[in-house]
Amino acid sequence: MSTRMILLIALAASGLFSVSSRAAEELRAVQLYSQDELIRLIDRNEHLSQVVLDKCQLVQDIEARAQTLKIPAYQFLWGDMLAWGVCVEANPERGVNYMRQAAEQGLPAALEQLGRYYAQGKLVQMDKQQAVIFLRESSALGNLKAQIQLAELFIDGHGSPYDYEDIYHWLYNAITADKDQHAKIANCLDELEVLMHPKAVRNARRPLDT
Repeated sequence: MSTRMILLIALAASGLFSVSSRAAEELRAVQLYSQDELIRLIDRNEHLSQVVLDKCQLVQDIEARAQTLKIPAYQFLWGDMLAWGVCVEANPERGVNYMRQAAEQGLPAALEQLGRYYAQGKLVQMDKQQAVIFLRESSALGNLKAQIQLAELFIDGHGSPYDYEDIYHWLYNAITADKDQHAKIANCLDELEVLMHPKAVRNARRPLDT
């Protein structure tokens, strides 16, 4: 909360200042996101825009939960804010470090984003093999975006053929209402089949959790 807001609250409480409707609106505290709410925002790629919509009022709280409490979703959010200069001065090196901390705690979105960045050479140097490592971990945790990207890397010749059956299995059982995503999955399955033994394809078409 800004110094101005703290002063307004103190004055209003003492009766020395009458809070106008506009000031009262400004004084309304923005509620900190719950872990589940933040993960939903991250999954929809709305986490940074939400921080901006909240007029950057939660920066200190977000930093504390990332740096002191080490909550994975907040480490990821804080890392993204630092990487792209959202409500704070940009510091890509620190930003990627916080993303890594979230990934090390197993946050699927952090693993997916780091894998995507290594695949594209965004913020970090391009490293397809490193991308495969991050994307495979995220894929195993059920992240569909990571699964599609991992399949595309395999189709382009990166990664190990021993992993083809797993990625085919995950994508074959994927459910999505997004037409573009559905088409990408179908295309990946077709191209993976060309690279796989028919027996491996049949085995990969088993239901999940079997």
